Amino acid sequence: MIAGPGFAKESLLAHINAESVKRQQDAASKALLLNKSKIVLATASTAYKHSIKEVLSSPDVLPRIQDTKAVQESRAMESFLTMLGSEPARAFYGPGHVNAAHELGAIDTLLISDGLFRTADPRIRLKYEKLVEDVRGGGGTAFVLSSAHGSGAQLEQLSGLAAILRFPLPELEDMDFEGGY
Repeated sequence: MIAGPGFAKESLLAHINAESVKRQQDAASKALLLNKSKIVLATASTAYKHSIKEVLSSPDVLPRIQDTKAVQESRAMESFLTMLGSEPARAFYGPGHVNAAHELGAIDTLLISDGLFRTADPRIRLKYEKLVEDVRGGGGTAFVLSSAHGSGAQLEQLSGLAAILRFPLPELEDMDFEGGY
């Protein structure tokens, strides 16, 4: 996907096409030429990161990218935020609440920021990796959201860790966790 305001996206695509034709011997250029039909041009109001959400929800773009990872992650984040507003006993964020829900086997969908995997402390990183593996092993879904994407940036504002639960846990709502992992 190439998106942006004005004619910049068309100019970029034209440049990429011209360069790939010049460099036909290059493996990356060959791959680009073979997959040229998959490139989607989209209009965005600005060239800044927050426009990604605007582009991904555009009626012109949505049908072409329906099954991509970015769309699935955005939908999962939207579902979490909706659940947080409508059924707060089934949506939790922060290491303490999410870990407590995990210990009860309640996590259906885990949202974790890629920034948590880049922590300098290898013990903490391993705990997050194990959490992801455990959720997937228990039949849940785990999404690692990029902090460069709009939904990942939203998640980072909520501690970088969130979960939609299989069943409500109202007793967790009132619990206060310090520290987390």
